[in-house]
Amino acid sequence: MKPFVAIYSTFLQRAYDQVIHDVAIQNLPVRFAIDRAGLVGADGPTHAGSFDIAYLAIIPNIVIMAPSDENELARAVHTAYLINDRPSAFRYPRGEGPGTALDAKPKPFVIGKAKMVQKGSEIAILSCGTVLKEVLESQNMIQDLKMTIVDARFAKPIDEALIKKLAKTHKAIIIVEEGSIGGFAAQVVDFLENNALLDNGLIVRSIKLPDTFIEQGDHKQQHLESGLNSKNITKVIRNLLKLV
Repeated sequence: MKPFVAIYSTFLQRAYDQVIHDVAIQNLPVRFAIDRAGLVGADGPTHAGSFDIAYLAIIPNIVIMAPSDENELARAVHTAYLINDRPSAFRYPRGEGPGTALDAKPKPFVIGKAKMVQKGSEIAILSCGTVLKEVLESQNMIQDLKMTIVDARFAKPIDEALIKKLAKTHKAIIIVEEGSIGGFAAQVVDFLENNALLDNGLIVRSIKLPDTFIEQGDHKQQHLESGLNSKNITKVIRNLLKLV
């Protein structure tokens, strides 16, 4: 048996004690398919998946995947199927994806390995999940700088080797995620701090959901209000360019 639990992010919150005591402590290979990850438009704040990265990432030994499109989601499902020694999760948003074609046979990920989308210089962006689309659009708005763009793929474990390399070869790192404080960005900053990678003037910024409940409305408008849109990402990049 390969147990998959398909559940909304907000509903998994109600089962948090069971996630820890009935799954994680026993290191059981339960696979959580987390629907409604991130903002959910008309479903409103009661169904917004704002906290799942933060509340799951503090659990020891769990694998959390945040695919950026449909094909990456298919690969995440296949990866979770093959994880038999610990709990795992993959999160995906409400609604439609960007329309990415699916591989005939999705290949599993290497656990914790991020994807280099674009190699650049000075500024690196670590994107976690479907906000990659907004990150790529922000690059189109900035013609005078080719940034390094990374699709994290995993909210846990993070790709420490790649992050360490980025910290040593770039002047600034921007972390983007559609989740609350305490999630992917918190882990990256913790790693940078504990490995003395912030000691040489590296600038780090995070773009995440604000510390408030976003009211229901058009999904695009919610992204605008929360700052998780290409226009705001571009603004953060341009402000960093003045510092680096």
